[in-house]
Amino acid sequence: MGKYGTSIDKKWQEIWENNNLYKFNAENLDKKLYTLEMFSYPSGSQLHAGHWFNYGPVDSWARMKRMEGYNVFQPMGFDAFGLPAENFAIKTGIHPQDSTYKNIKTMEQQLKAMGAMFNWENEVVTCDADYYKWTQWLFLKLYEKGLAYRKKAPVNWCPSCNTVLANEQVIDGECERCSSEVTKKELTQWFFKITDYADELLDKLDDLDWPEKTVAMQKHWIGKSTGAEVTFKVKNSDLSFNVFTTRVDTLNGVTYVVLAPENKLVDKLTLTEYKDAVEEYKEVSAKQSEIERQSISKEKTGVFTGSYAINPINGKEVPIWISDYVLVSYGTGAVMAVPAHDERDFAFATKFNLPIERVITNKKGEEVELPYCEYGVIVNSGEFDGLTTEEGKVKIVEKLAKENLGSQKVNYRLRDWLVSRQRYWGAPIPVVYCDKCGIVPVPEKDLPVKLPYDVEFAPDGKSPLAKSEEFLNTTCPHCGGKATRECDTLDTFVCSSWYYLRYPDNKNADMPFNPEVINKMLPVDKYVGGPEHACMHLLYARFITKALRDMGYLKFDEPFKSLTHQGLILGPDGLKMSKSKGNTISPDTYISQYGADVFRMYLMFGFAYTEGGAWSDDGIKSVARFVDRIERTLESSNDAIKARNGKSSIDKAEKELNFWRHNAIKGVTEDGDKMQFNTAIARMMEFVNALSKYMQEGTKNLDFLKEVCTDFVKLLAPFAPHFSEEEWSDLGYTTSVFNEKWPLFDPNALVKDEVEIAIQVNGKIKNRINVASDLDEEGIKAAALNDETIKSTTEGKTVVKVIVIKGRLVNIVVK
Repeated sequence: MGKYGTSIDKKWQEIWENNNLYKFNAENLDKKLYTLEMFSYPSGSQLHAGHWFNYGPVDSWARMKRMEGYNVFQPMGFDAFGLPAENFAIKTGIHPQDSTYKNIKTMEQQLKAMGAMFNWENEVVTCDADYYKWTQWLFLKLYEKGLAYRKKAPVNWCPSCNTVLANEQVIDGECERCSSEVTKKELTQWFFKITDYADELLDKLDDLDWPEKTVAMQKHWIGKSTGAEVTFKVKNSDLSFNVFTTRVDTLNGVTYVVLAPENKLVDKLTLTEYKDAVEEYKEVSAKQSEIERQSISKEKTGVFTGSYAINPINGKEVPIWISDYVLVSYGTGAVMAVPAHDERDFAFATKFNLPIERVITNKKGEEVELPYCEYGVIVNSGEFDGLTTEEGKVKIVEKLAKENLGSQKVNYRLRDWLVSRQRYWGAPIPVVYCDKCGIVPVPEKDLPVKLPYDVEFAPDGKSPLAKSEEFLNTTCPHCGGKATRECDTLDTFVCSSWYYLRYPDNKNADMPFNPEVINKMLPVDKYVGGPEHACMHLLYARFITKALRDMGYLKFDEPFKSLTHQGLILGPDGLKMSKSKGNTISPDTYISQYGADVFRMYLMFGFAYTEGGAWSDDGIKSVARFVDRIERTLESSNDAIKARNGKSSIDKAEKELNFWRHNAIKGVTEDGDKMQFNTAIARMMEFVNALSKYMQEGTKNLDFLKEVCTDFVKLLAPFAPHFSEEEWSDLGYTTSVFNEKWPLFDPNALVKDEVEIAIQVNGKIKNRINVASDLDEEGIKAAALNDETIKSTTEGKTVVKVIVIKGRLVNIVVK
């Protein structure tokens, strides 16, 4: 196998560890580079190809940056709490704590076998008590600032996982973990008030070096809408309700209003003869997810309550309906319906034979087909007739405001972050409940509230910690009387919302982090992970950073300056890897055969990093052959260098090799920096081809050859670290190649004295010749026509035209 394979991997990993090669220099932060990959879940027993694709190429990027002079900080840890680890434990019958720490140990060994520069002395494991102590501290600080609160609310419930889910964890009406259909429950839960930061979370997005798609997803999720809030009074009642609308200009066209089935007003305003139908409809609606209820294609359903509301702009009576397309969690839980100018309202009105009244024409004043949903000119609206949509919005709100029936309003799609979980394997929420004192936060001095080991954790819909009398029963920190603990645990995303702050100061026993240290080390310079976290982890981390900033702990606004999403490695069949499909790829199998470097290089060369693709055994074999070729070429070069039988002049062959040398330096540097690893390796392949060609020269410049080989190994080092250290040693160097400076390209070397051009006759290539790069068009024509091959091809024929494309080709047209 030569100079790559597991024996070479282990040799250099031991040398690196013994020499503390990658120890971060915390004293010199002038060129610090905080490089971070999203840490992994130890829910399975080993790393898979996806982990490798996340971590290996980023380590290569970080190695290149180290050689460029950056002081690289690249920590690693484990996101160890949460459903994945607990479900694995339930499946195997092993306690979550035991299985998690066993898996962590296995994964640590695998990550070290990768040969990455991870700063293991800064490791973080979220299920360690000395970590979740500070997760609980974070909860207390948010509570002190009014950013953590408890309320009863309809929540997403997964009947399979037996726990509530945040809105972000419901994908197309299903649990993002197990794909079970999500239902609704009324529960008292803990929330974080992320909505307080909605505007800043939105406004700061454009300042980030993040993928456009992720920025767009967060903007959509936050969903800022500017409009008006309008008050409708209920006829013959003291009741009233508000609706939010972005089209207050259509207020005169309201012919009915709709409340969410869960709206508290429904029971109060439903007349007796309509109660049975309303109750039946409410039961059906409760079984549907928000995604289903909002579907555009879903047939509209609803029930009349028997009551009427008063349109505040014209005094008309409009019927009050309930329908599942209105959500109590969005806006006010009530909408005004303008069927002439809204497709959904039009469909509903058509089905239930409700009035449809036009109040907007197009901008030319023409009455076009309904529903007409664009902006235009107001009609059939009394004093507002003739105004444009924009003008009408202002005037109508002004009139409503005078009568205290409306005002300008900004609304958001974003909802507060639900953090309670009715599961065992998580950080206990540090709160007790006292009959005398109410909700009492656990004092900071009493943290951590430890997760007990002996608990029946199989999910049954109730919080497992409630089954532990020892955990449940406690004393009130205020009055000393009997109290009970909160038995829900925190969403695991709370643990990962701040872990990047713990890494640089992970052994601090007195505080979660020293602000003086963290404000020098943060924000993270390069963050890499999957795009699936766009509206969960990445949004939550931004919120927590801003909240801690406002508490005075942080001096920066955003946690992650630059973000890259790696693609997905699929099975050989082109489908997402899963054990049930039998298409999973185990890195260990290939590493034992080829070594870590070949596996790493295949991942970087075989796929565009941000796209991924289907695994190919032929692809990794091809990369192994390339590494074989590198080894043979460098051995041949090294033998020639040691022989010391060469020339001192720089001739045509040296200039040609020098061109490919500096072309590779330029290409690898630029493409590697952008994480375009596949094209970076392609530049090195060109370099090897040129070096191999040069080795066929009879007499070589050996000093120049040593320089070229030295630069090549430096370029290769980040991509094949173990193999490159071995080759570096064979070149006679006694220090690590990773302590060397990254090579710089010489622009002058990329200007060739000669260029190769193709010569075509009637469009078909007949020969290639070298000409001086500064030769003019006439000179190129002459060189082409005087070439012996071309002479014989055109002999006896008339040259009609000669077309020159300088630096590329000559096309001779003959007849």
